[in-house]
Amino acid sequence: MRLPRENIDLPEDRGCLQWVLGVPLGLIYAPAVYFCYLALASRPSPRDDPLRSDMQYLAYFSITLCAIGLLMTLTPVFRRTMGKWWYILPLLLAAVAYVRSVTI
Repeated sequence: MRLPRENIDLPEDRGCLQWVLGVPLGLIYAPAVYFCYLALASRPSPRDDPLRSDMQYLAYFSITLCAIGLLMTLTPVFRRTMGKWWYILPLLLAAVAYVRSVTI
């Protein structure tokens, strides 16, 4: 006689684990959002090349932070625990930062 296997991913255990896994992602995405905002909010003049390159750097740094967050989210424990909407934020943010870095 075979006993039913207990599932380790119980719904009542996922709430705490989502918070534990969501905090590092939030700590990565918060600076990415801030740097993307800084790149979007600045309006460098056409003759101000150093500020223009700094804004491109901020946009690329935001893209890098989004890539790090996406790599963390691709691990099995994140995929099992977190929802699919955790992929939307970094992809959207990286796309906005990329467009800003190209159009500066």
